[in-house]
Amino acid sequence: MKRLSLRARLTLIYGGIFLVAGLVLLAVTYVLVDQRTAAPFGVALRDVKPIVQGVEGKLTGDQAEQLRLIVRKVQGDARNQTLDSLLTQGGIALGLVSVVAIAFGWLVAGRALQPLHQITGTARRIAGADVAGRGLHERISLSGPADEVRELADTFDEMLERLDRSFDGQRRFVANASHELRTPLALNRSLIELAISRPDASEDVRRLGESLLAVNERHERLIDGLLTLADSEKELTARSRMDLADVADHVLDQVVGEGAGPTVTRQLQPALVVGDPVLLERLTTNLVENALRHNVPEGGHVDVRTGVRDGRATLIVSNSGPTVPSYDVEAIFEPFRRLSGERVGSGRGFGLGLSIVRAVARAHGGTVSAHPRDGGGLVVTVRLPEAPTPQPSVPAVPDDPAGARRS
Repeated sequence: MKRLSLRARLTLIYGGIFLVAGLVLLAVTYVLVDQRTAAPFGVALRDVKPIVQGVEGKLTGDQAEQLRLIVRKVQGDARNQTLDSLLTQGGIALGLVSVVAIAFGWLVAGRALQPLHQITGTARRIAGADVAGRGLHERISLSGPADEVRELADTFDEMLERLDRSFDGQRRFVANASHELRTPLALNRSLIELAISRPDASEDVRRLGESLLAVNERHERLIDGLLTLADSEKELTARSRMDLADVADHVLDQVVGEGAGPTVTRQLQPALVVGDPVLLERLTTNLVENALRHNVPEGGHVDVRTGVRDGRATLIVSNSGPTVPSYDVEAIFEPFRRLSGERVGSGRGFGLGLSIVRAVARAHGGTVSAHPRDGGGLVVTVRLPEAPTPQPSVPAVPDDPAGARRS
């Protein structure tokens, strides 16, 4: 019973109630007919007695008694046939009407549950949005009488409106705060560079200035990460067709330098996608920089692969490094979180890299997954919808006018 849908359960309840009511009605009718036909068809023996007495003078005693027995037998047979017919035909009629009642109950239950299906559909679309907070602009706007279901839908709409305002306010706050912080940081950098570039600047001042520039640069990178994270959670405005292999190749040429460091291998197969070039380049850059930064001191390697798997454009970045517990993998995708729940506080980064990767992937309708690599390190896989194959345009064939020259 628990596995049945609500519509099926309501239909069974409607049908069961109708069947029980029909059985009770049939039983009451049977009892009433049984009492009424104690003398079948309203003919009692006292009504037949004058006839029997009228012919008693012409019949012997045994013949008169036989006549009475025959009348009694006819009465009993007629009574039994009437009750049997009532049970048989009444049961058949009840069965047919019950089937019709169950079908009608199925339709009525579906009609009654239609508003709930509308509410569920809206909630499912919002829950399936690529980015948290996207899709909150939808409303149920249920029409109909002001009943309990309408009250539920209106309450749900009010909740969506408040959540929509909250998410919009949060995104605007991050974007505005990041923009406002850029100006004083740029001013600080200019003043520090001016101070350490003066000819009479002492060695202590230059060392202090270089330290302040490093701190200033760290803050600028933090703000850039926050801006990217806020922008990636919005609707994409710039979309173009590109190849993930080209993006990964360009990023590797820019990020990977010569000299000591992890060995980088690339296996780049075509993987066409449609999306924002800036955000997808940032996604790839974050993955490669994360793989280079969190690696072993010597003999490390980074493997970057692109291609199409199961109809999805795929980017895989794996690296050697420290052992990553499987229960810590999901936590590193949260903002300002790193391995083993470590908060921001060291020089290795801000914990925004993989958060931006997930936000950018979701904004493009894709997914990001990670799992520990055997021997240490991490394997991060990004799957994005593959770009549709463009349909070749067929040039229109001009009509051959009458009298046109033929070769």
